[in-house]
Amino acid sequence: MPTISVQRDDLEALIAGPDGTPVRISLDQLEQSLMLVKGELKGHNAETGELRIELQDSNRPDLWCCEGIARQIRIKQQGASISYPFFKKQKRAAGKLVVAPGLDRIRPYVAACTAVGYRVTASGLTQLIQTQEKLADIFGRKRRTVSIGLYRLAPIVFPVSYDLVKPDEVRFTPLGMETVMTLREILMVHPKGVEYGGILSGHDRLPVLRDAKGQVLSFPPIINSREIGEVQVGDHELFVEVTGTDLQMVSLTLNIFAANLADRGAVITPVEIQSPVKTAFGRRWHTPVDFGAPRSIPLKAIETALGEALGGREVAAALKSYGYTVKSAGQKVGVQLPPYRNDLLHTVDVVEDVAISQGYARFAPVMPSQFTVGGLSRLEHMADRIRHLMVGMEFQEIISNIMGSHQDFCTKMRVDGTEWAKVVEVDNVMSLSYSCLRQWITPSLLQVETNSSRAFYPHRMFEVGEVAVPDVNADIGSRTVTKLGAVIAHADAHFSEIHSCLDLLLYYLDRPFTLEPVPHPSFLEGRAGAIIAGGRVIGLLGELHPEVLEQWQIGVPAVALELEIDRLLDEG
Repeated sequence: MPTISVQRDDLEALIAGPDGTPVRISLDQLEQSLMLVKGELKGHNAETGELRIELQDSNRPDLWCCEGIARQIRIKQQGASISYPFFKKQKRAAGKLVVAPGLDRIRPYVAACTAVGYRVTASGLTQLIQTQEKLADIFGRKRRTVSIGLYRLAPIVFPVSYDLVKPDEVRFTPLGMETVMTLREILMVHPKGVEYGGILSGHDRLPVLRDAKGQVLSFPPIINSREIGEVQVGDHELFVEVTGTDLQMVSLTLNIFAANLADRGAVITPVEIQSPVKTAFGRRWHTPVDFGAPRSIPLKAIETALGEALGGREVAAALKSYGYTVKSAGQKVGVQLPPYRNDLLHTVDVVEDVAISQGYARFAPVMPSQFTVGGLSRLEHMADRIRHLMVGMEFQEIISNIMGSHQDFCTKMRVDGTEWAKVVEVDNVMSLSYSCLRQWITPSLLQVETNSSRAFYPHRMFEVGEVAVPDVNADIGSRTVTKLGAVIAHADAHFSEIHSCLDLLLYYLDRPFTLEPVPHPSFLEGRAGAIIAGGRVIGLLGELHPEVLEQWQIGVPAVALELEIDRLLDEG
């Protein structure tokens, strides 16, 4: 979850608002107020005034900044949402941003606005940069989906063009450098080019933002130009742009930045976007744009979920004091999120906001009316016994995350395009690092092995944990399976070693088995076997392929074992 740093004085000033007088907030009061944003105070430096706040809500990127936290607290204090007139349709635009044909194959969407009147302070600039990094890295999936550029407005001459150019066609001085470079050179030399260049790999033409004079604003999503894209303390005219591959995410990101700058006193003026292809907003539209839609929620659904008959008036008041636009009519509540939010996916999301707005302490706890005595299932008894036996064979237990990336679970294991690459993927993920559920445990163990190269060999590790197996016949399209995974790594690791461990384990479990050769991309040919019990495959083991070890940067041979405990239990 995001952890951000804010200055206490800056937070208090933003809570007071542009026309208010800042009031000192005690740390106890702040901790209570942070419950509104699912935040927790992790640290306070009394000398510098720095506060470290951890945010627990991964669905609300508008809260990953000082302005967002202050906005939510201020809305609760005044009992109504904050008005941002620039989200309404405007006849006047600060200028045009024209998208060139062909960008739909690389990075098609862009949104922009100008912000005039806020003189950038040191703390304000720190927050702008922090928000830019958090949104681009977490919400924007390491800049793949969203990247953000901030510029000094004065040198820019509209219209701005979002073009495609050859790698050696354009030259400019990037941020952090003093040398004029081509786009190709930036990708090869500049730290940001090296880090994010993979986003543009495979394309012979690259995106660039230029103004009417041909001045380069940036090379998205890599780096801004030094001449225009280096915002400094004292600047009071800014240009903000967001590029990406998802129109709603791009628009939402700009909406967040526009609201943040408006909260600091800037006057936001929209920019007209001209697209060569038709989008959900048409071919021409102004940004920022309020693309949210009202939804009707049954009052009974809210009351049932919270366990209390609140009534339409109380529910409407709670939601209004949390930033919603609300219209209550009979047994229905019409709600619409503010333009800087887009996280209303289910009725439960509204229920949660009602509970947060009113405070969880407002609801009386109810003790369970029935009492039962629990116990471990047969599966857990078997899993515990396996853990005990594995520890007895000098294996060390690992506990890892069931979520990870497709690259770790499939690409690094050489199974892309095969039946072993079928995974349960997360829709609309916030981070590619956690985009799917693991289908086996071996990659999780190899991740540990990658980080253990300095530990004395041999390495013997195991995990008993859950994996998700796609299954069209299951109610939700997948099954949760409990597996044993084990890895041995050292200079002389070989098939017979892991085979003897399996033999000893199943001997003590009184489960007869046989081995049959099996071709598997993750293992050396002829060095992998399927574990058969009761006429069914219950696992596999073998020597890991050198390409797999190279992908994981493991410098010694390694062998692995995977065993389905669920099926092993069936054979008892």
